[in-house]
Amino acid sequence: MLILGILAVAMTAAMGVLGLRYYTHMLQLSSYQFQGYFRFLKSAKLKLAAHFGMLLLAFSALFLTGVPGTIVIAVAFLIIYVGLMISYRPKPAKKKFVVTDRVKRLFITYGALAALLIVLPTAKMALSNRDYYDSGFAAAGVLIVFCAVFAALLPLIPALANLINKPIENRINQWFIDDAKRILREHPGLRIIGITGSFGKTSVKYYLTTLLSEGYRVLMTPESFNTPMGIVRTIREHLQPTHQIFVCEMGARHLHDIKEITDIVHPDDGILTSIGHQHLETFHSLDNIISTKYELLDAVDEKEKEEGGHKDGKHLKFVNGDNEIIRANMKYKDAITYGLSEGCDYRATDIRVTGAGTTFTVTAPSGESAQFSTKLVGRHNVENIVGAIAAAHSFGITMNKLKMGVRRLQSVPHRLELVKHGNVSILDDAYNSNPNGAKVALETLGLFEDTVKILVTPGMVELGEKEDEYNKEFGKQAAAVCDYIILVGEKQTHAIKEGVLEAGFDPERLFVKNALQEATALMYELDAGREKVILLENDLPDNYA
Repeated sequence: MLILGILAVAMTAAMGVLGLRYYTHMLQLSSYQFQGYFRFLKSAKLKLAAHFGMLLLAFSALFLTGVPGTIVIAVAFLIIYVGLMISYRPKPAKKKFVVTDRVKRLFITYGALAALLIVLPTAKMALSNRDYYDSGFAAAGVLIVFCAVFAALLPLIPALANLINKPIENRINQWFIDDAKRILREHPGLRIIGITGSFGKTSVKYYLTTLLSEGYRVLMTPESFNTPMGIVRTIREHLQPTHQIFVCEMGARHLHDIKEITDIVHPDDGILTSIGHQHLETFHSLDNIISTKYELLDAVDEKEKEEGGHKDGKHLKFVNGDNEIIRANMKYKDAITYGLSEGCDYRATDIRVTGAGTTFTVTAPSGESAQFSTKLVGRHNVENIVGAIAAAHSFGITMNKLKMGVRRLQSVPHRLELVKHGNVSILDDAYNSNPNGAKVALETLGLFEDTVKILVTPGMVELGEKEDEYNKEFGKQAAAVCDYIILVGEKQTHAIKEGVLEAGFDPERLFVKNALQEATALMYELDAGREKVILLENDLPDNYA
């Protein structure tokens, strides 16, 4: 029966590699955070049930001896193993699994855990009772039991390995952080502008970088590199001695996340684009969000006090004067406000939207004003552009130069990016997942006249206890704008569906699909008879599937 034992080890190894790759990918998508990973595990009920079944079989094996018991259990294991191996086979992912050095270290730890849970216990039991384990059936049975225990614990292995490796990862990360700090110290003339907010920060980052490039050599954090290690990587790999300004986007999901970043880069200036109800699942309260977002301006204020003002002028703070939560919690009276509301230091007025884009006038605190044109559409875009204009103008770029820069602005990828396919226009807002942004997206969709408006969305996540409330309200808002609504994922969109139907939307024009691919196929199939505008609002990563 040695063959059964060898088969158990081989099957465990094959299923283990596939399964650990799958769960490590989910851990990676959760940014190696335990809260996000265990939230995913709660949704993976079928896979967890199969692993629990293996655990029951393993304990059953302790009470079954001889040929019949061993063979029955081995066959049962084989069936479950094959089923799991099929489910764990690599599939196309929205965000691919990246084999980083950290992932390699995790797999080394997986190997050590496999040795501890399979090899050592089997060897110890065999050596302690040699007479009993002279029986091939007994030896095979014990080996199968320990293989099954490891396989049953497979979903928890990445979390355990991540915990074991945490001190090592912290030390490695600290070395990279210290190296980034060294690089910044060796670049004393660099002006660092931090940008944070519940929404709008990525757009303002792109727009400001374009406008500042009219007079400076600028580096910005690319794409969504807004975490401490993403920023550190940007500094270490891309910062050159010729760069004069570093535009640094700062993201946050937990209390004090912004302070962790400001302690690395020590920003000279800060822009607070918004405060809203986003990531409530991890922040737990709006007060925590407000406190964390203001950590950027706190760092700027602290640096100003330490240095007595920047050599090119004092350290500057910019805030979105249109944001209700910021207005209600205005912490710094010296902050420069921007927006569309009366009383903002930099204010946009006379906004006109045409087929060619948007025109608007911006008035500076000095009273100077200028008319700007952009191919971008939507109130939110004007708001974000005015924020970029306020900062760039304060840093010495003239209004005339800024006019040229604003004309050159491009849509930020996946943030209400307009893409045309014949008579179909796609408003790609896949990276947005907050109540305010979703409302703005629907408002933008409503700007398109004489078109059939279609919404495709899986809804919003990470909103804590208020998630259903916000999604239901989103459904009501969508019902007032859209001609067709396609929801992706029955479970997480139930609140949206409820809101849509409560608002009196025609059920015949409401569809629920299990996957984005099915929804995408349907949105093209709908025979609208007129030009279609499709809003893709949010796209959940694979760990929400």
